[in-house]
Amino acid sequence: MTPPTTCPTERDSRAGRLRLALFGVVALLLSGCAEATRIDAAGDIHAFLVAVRDNDQAGFDAHVDRPLLKAQIRSRLMELAARRGGTAGDLAALGLTFARPLADSLSDALIQPDVFHAVAEYFGYSDQTPIPGSLTIAASLRSLDDAHVCVARRKDAPCVLVFADEGGVWRLVGFEGDAAMLRLPKRF
Repeated sequence: MTPPTTCPTERDSRAGRLRLALFGVVALLLSGCAEATRIDAAGDIHAFLVAVRDNDQAGFDAHVDRPLLKAQIRSRLMELAARRGGTAGDLAALGLTFARPLADSLSDALIQPDVFHAVAEYFGYSDQTPIPGSLTIAASLRSLDDAHVCVARRKDAPCVLVFADEGGVWRLVGFEGDAAMLRLPKRF
């Protein structure tokens, strides 16, 4: 006589349900962490947007990691210069050597509230548009990890601004948008 084919026992079924429930709890906890990260960041991003709107240098500086943002913008400017240089020869290397101080000066000039006005307008915030509250901002943020969030125009769009949690204050550390968005004020 052949043994009967084995069907899942009640114990196997309970273990499967328990694993599925455990997986659900872990997923819920992980999504809760992402939600908490976005809500935490939203208050500081709101303050950043208010500083940009009001051209408030002190408020802007409080929410920008100037050294990190400057290095990131300088790197992008140098990359653009290298791409425009065409062939990589001695002349191009010499040009990049002289371009670095220019890129430093330009990145300093770009990290100002009035320059980021165009970025705010890209997101729909003009001088006449009220800046939404923290919960609305939180819903539009994308959590990159526990210490970084990004702002994109739509959920499936690339990041434009990247903020990092630096000791309890969320600061702008990266600009990933189109360089044309960063327009120098009329005084330049």
